[in-house]
Amino acid sequence: MGKKLENAESKVDKDKEYSVEEAVALVKESAYAEFDETVDMAINLGVDPKKSDQMVRGTVVLPHGTGSTVRVLVFAKGEKEKEAKDAGADFVGAEDLVEKIQKGWLDFDKAVATPDLMGLVGKLGKVLGPRGLMPNPKLGTVTFDISKAVKEIKAGKVEYKVEKAGIIHVPVGKASFDKDKLLENTLAVLKSVTKAKPATSKGKYIKKITMSSTMGPGVKVDISKVKTA
Repeated sequence: MGKKLENAESKVDKDKEYSVEEAVALVKESAYAEFDETVDMAINLGVDPKKSDQMVRGTVVLPHGTGSTVRVLVFAKGEKEKEAKDAGADFVGAEDLVEKIQKGWLDFDKAVATPDLMGLVGKLGKVLGPRGLMPNPKLGTVTFDISKAVKEIKAGKVEYKVEKAGIIHVPVGKASFDKDKLLENTLAVLKSVTKAKPATSKGKYIKKITMSSTMGPGVKVDISKVKTA
């Protein structure tokens, strides 16, 4: 792996900032693992996450999906249970699922719930919360429109939230993706994050953008060219 990493790093000028198009092409070119690497974007924001009015959080449906299979669990009863199953949910239930999760089962990637069941789901806060699996109305995962929520997640809906250091990490696809599809996904995320700028954020909002594949080197993006893209 040492020689492969060295070869990948030799393709990227660490002191240069590339256009989004160039960065996407370089990330694809420098991915060298035997598995299909995830392409991630790290965005440094000029906000203070400690202040509630400067919290940046949102969702975006990637035009070409994430390239990963997402297992969706839905807390629902009656008609909504059937709606969830018809929409493609992998696991659907109520008390039975709560009990299963309380016993340590966590073989799912996203959770959705109807509002009337949040009292029940709330019992799982200490388990689901730290893992980022708790349904949240702000992210569209607490809703009566179960079909829409499940289909969007399956189609490639990703969540993002600024971390304590002021950085957002978002997956934008796989290294095997066609360059144009990877670019469209990347631009969709950048557009969403730009729209999510808090009104109280002063000065430079997007300070730095770096793209990389799971094992590959980081590629700096020229922020001045992002608006044009």
